Amino acid sequence: MVTGGGGRDWFVGDARSNLLLLSAGGGAHIISLPPSPLINLHSPPFWPFHLFLSSLLSSTQILSFFLPHNQSITQVGAEMDYTYGPGRNHLFVPGPVNIPEQVLRAMNRNNEDYRSPAIPALTKTLLEDVKKIFKTTSGTPFIIPTTGTGAWESALTNTLSPGDRIVSFIIGQFSLLWVDQQKRLGFNVDVVESDWGRGADLDVLESKLAADTAHTIKAICLVHNETATGVTNNLAAVRKMLDHYQHPALFLVDGVSSICALDFRMDEWGVDVALTGSQKALSLPTGMGIVCASPKAIEASETAKSLRVFFDWKDYLKFYKMGTYWPYTPSIQLLYGLKAALDLIFEEGLDNVIARHNRLGTATRLAVEAWGLKNCTQKEEWFSDTVTAVLVPPYIDSSEVVRRAWKRYNLSLGLGLNKVAGKVFRIGHLGNLNDLQLLGCLAGVEMVLKDVGYPVKLGSGVAAACGYLQNNIPMIPSRI
Repeated sequence: MVTGGGGRDWFVGDARSNLLLLSAGGGAHIISLPPSPLINLHSPPFWPFHLFLSSLLSSTQILSFFLPHNQSITQVGAEMDYTYGPGRNHLFVPGPVNIPEQVLRAMNRNNEDYRSPAIPALTKTLLEDVKKIFKTTSGTPFIIPTTGTGAWESALTNTLSPGDRIVSFIIGQFSLLWVDQQKRLGFNVDVVESDWGRGADLDVLESKLAADTAHTIKAICLVHNETATGVTNNLAAVRKMLDHYQHPALFLVDGVSSICALDFRMDEWGVDVALTGSQKALSLPTGMGIVCASPKAIEASETAKSLRVFFDWKDYLKFYKMGTYWPYTPSIQLLYGLKAALDLIFEEGLDNVIARHNRLGTATRLAVEAWGLKNCTQKEEWFSDTVTAVLVPPYIDSSEVVRRAWKRYNLSLGLGLNKVAGKVFRIGHLGNLNDLQLLGCLAGVEMVLKDVGYPVKLGSGVAAACGYLQNNIPMIPSRI
């Protein structure tokens, strides 16, 4: 690697590839260097920079377009992609989601000493507020600097021991990944798999519970809302089965794309461990896994033999008793962001937030129907109010729908994953999102469908959604 120049005019060269990143005249270029004794990156030139630049440009191939310093390159090569697009990006993937301005402002702050009196006081308030989104009074929450995957591991390793038998359901990509983690952590995983687009097969669960009179099943693990297929499972039905057979198995639930958006009742449904991620309905940046454990789960953690260090609840509980709350350094900015996000949810009212998500989900499904397309979710009872996976005809690659949406309309849609790759695209409708924002997304999807050769009638889906929304959008309470 060689460098040269000064101020806003500089270059960085890679001798192995003979490529040069050149900054001159207020912009940047990628340059391919031809074999030449004059231009040798192993022996950087010693003449003045402007003479080197003149010689260089007369004998080299410019691979990039002019790129101002306030833009960025996402692909190096003959064809450049620029991340900049006029206006705002329309972010409609099912997470990460749009971050409200109030949250962005709350996080725009310097670091603080987390051992000062201020951060423990903030944390104490957050822990009480977090219990409200799980709808629990008896649960113990843990705010962990991690992702949903880390929250999964926290739930499993604190409550179970290697070799424990657990029943887990595969209904899409994320439930598949959780099962993979369960196996890699050394549990005896009894997998119940359904077609992607269907919910968990609770008939199979019932037969397993009925047969397990010795209570060898230690936990039931279920993804509440499978983001890959837009399927929501019935948690209340699982609790009813466990109670009917008087089975003591723990009930562990992934609520990453459901909590704060779908109806979730930890205490009422007897959920022992529930978890979510900051980048979903909470509308925060990625980086915070929030786990809530019932008293039964806390008791199980005292004898669970799975190896854990970073995710060990015992360390958190020790610091809770001390009143300092943190066994390691938290993200100060995310804590303030979480406070702002929860304040917005409580100002709107959690039940109103859930109703809004139902309205957005219904409007999206009506649009899909008006387009003549099908929902990946096979029954209405499993419809998700946070994400809709749209099946495309066999002659269309759904990945091209996603690519065209981003390249032409600055619209971000979700790709089909694994078994449904190329077959579905996903419209995320969760988080701090309103009805008019959704209509903009639906209009963009219609144009994309037309672009890729699907004979959609422009305006059909938007009209169907508008007809429903116009009759169902409530007045904004603070503006009445």
